Amino acid sequence: MASAESARRHPRTGPPGPRWTPATVRPVSEPSRHGPRYGTIDTDYALRMAATPPEEDGPVWMVNLMKYREIADYGDDGESTISGRDADDLYAPLEVLADIGAEVVFFGDVEAQLLGDSPTWDRIGVVKYPTRRSFVEMNSRPDFQKKHVHKDAGMQETIVIGCLPVDVPVFETHDWAKVPHPPTDDDGPITVVHVLRFVDDSTADMEAYSLVAGEVASPHGVRIHGWFAAEGTIIGDGRTWDQVRFNAFPSRAAFRAVATDPDRLVAQADHREPALADTYTMIVAPGLDALATSV
Repeated sequence: MASAESARRHPRTGPPGPRWTPATVRPVSEPSRHGPRYGTIDTDYALRMAATPPEEDGPVWMVNLMKYREIADYGDDGESTISGRDADDLYAPLEVLADIGAEVVFFGDVEAQLLGDSPTWDRIGVVKYPTRRSFVEMNSRPDFQKKHVHKDAGMQETIVIGCLPVDVPVFETHDWAKVPHPPTDDDGPITVVHVLRFVDDSTADMEAYSLVAGEVASPHGVRIHGWFAAEGTIIGDGRTWDQVRFNAFPSRAAFRAVATDPDRLVAQADHREPALADTYTMIVAPGLDALATSV
């Protein structure tokens, strides 16, 4: 288990308790006539990314929160009979990503959204790009633009957050076969994703909560697969974010045991809730999780 000293340096996290409605939930801004229909581009962040000097540039992790249309909308190009999810599957620009040295490092369906009411997200994906410039330049490639029509048709709303890894707490890890609620065929591993915006000067509160949550979650097999600081939101609804955290659990039962632990619930009320201005917390069934090895 990590010492109190290391825990203060590297705050821990844990699953949320009862449902909480964020104080600020903004509707999607109207996109410009030439922009995408599924969100608003932060042109200032895009310009900062494009202007990053090569010697200062480097990998960036783009965290994608995705909400699909029930039926894909191709506009005047023709009537659609496929779902928004299927249209997004047609979009998936894997060849383009491979060509620029990018890779999908996390992908999964949202099983439950515990915190944050609007929108209710359908999928979470993370793409690691070799540089910020590679992400910006990708968007002007003809092969990417050809595929993008499917994303525009299928996506109702999205938030894409540019992120960099931060230090994670070091605590005792446990073999998932030996924890109280190991994975089974009916209850397999999940990833709990936290998207966080902090109240100003809330660092001490969040660290105090994370210390307790980590001590509770560790014996139940929690594994931190990645914590990331948000440097900007390239597309979204006008909100800004501070961190995104990915914590893996051996089973839903393990997560529930942590979520209902009395010590964690007290720490949540005393420290986590005062620390947060806005949040989403989602249980995700990962189809791909290479986050830990991508950092």
